[in-house]
Amino acid sequence: MRHKNKVKTLDREKAPRELMLRNLASSIIIYEKVKTTKAKAKTVKPLVEKVITVAKKGDLTARRSLLKVILQPKAVKKLIEVLGERYKDRNGGYCRIVKLGNRQGDGAEMVQIELV
Repeated sequence: MRHKNKVKTLDREKAPRELMLRNLASSIIIYEKVKTTKAKAKTVKPLVEKVITVAKKGDLTARRSLLKVILQPKAVKKLIEVLGERYKDRNGGYCRIVKLGNRQGDGAEMVQIELV
């Protein structure tokens, strides 16, 4: 039983799951909206919001801590320079999940996660 287990496993082991979520977060940051499944979007949303909160500081320590989480330097640069400035006065709630319907092949619920 999974009582009090808050981590969504997404049917993957720990390392592949974390790498997938880090790549998905990088894609959301670079392209600002991504089409994915509902479970992945709900799992990656807190990661993206924490990363944007760190990027709002904009100093060298923030950049180094972002490079530990986000794999692409291009995404880290956009976080610090563009998104940190955009959300400077906003206290959270940087992502929005919009339902798109079910996928044709397997019926998975598809959503679009986008930056507000």
